[in-house]
Amino acid sequence: MTLEILATTIQIMHSSEHRPDLPPTDDLVPVEVRGLVVDPRTRVPIVILHDVAGHRLLPIWIGPFEAIAITTHLEGVEAPRPMTHDLLRSVVGQLEGSVDRVVISDLSENVFYAILWGHRSNQSLFQVDCRPSDAIALALRFQASIFVHRKVLENARAINLVSELSDEEQLASWLDAIDPSDFGEYTM
Repeated sequence: MTLEILATTIQIMHSSEHRPDLPPTDDLVPVEVRGLVVDPRTRVPIVILHDVAGHRLLPIWIGPFEAIAITTHLEGVEAPRPMTHDLLRSVVGQLEGSVDRVVISDLSENVFYAILWGHRSNQSLFQVDCRPSDAIALALRFQASIFVHRKVLENARAINLVSELSDEEQLASWLDAIDPSDFGEYTM
């Protein structure tokens, strides 16, 4: 009987329907894209992530092309020709792969890092190091979950939303009070 169970387990593990589990989300905070704003001082786009529990906003300065990729998707705008992130979605889809999760995983020397998690056509799990802006643009296109590692939220200058002001008023106040040098210099 034990050999039958083992044989069945091995068969399931090798079948094309088995998808290895993604790592646990214990230290991950689910977030959603709240929107994009432009830093009034530096004119650099900022993507605003909002934790699903509703307590914090995390601003991440991004490049203009990634801002366009995120905005066009959020607004449902179809480009006449595929943009880079749309092309990647098509390629991954044609290869029968998927993007399942994006994690803003680290903050080091004022630079955010992200990991994109997905499955290949043979259902094996993969991870790819990427910029958060690219990861977010792809997550939106794949309807994948977006998470921020708890340590990143603790170390970043996240906006705590527990106050009498509206989210927009808190964000405006926060943007007025920040010093761009707090986040390093944006370079293309």
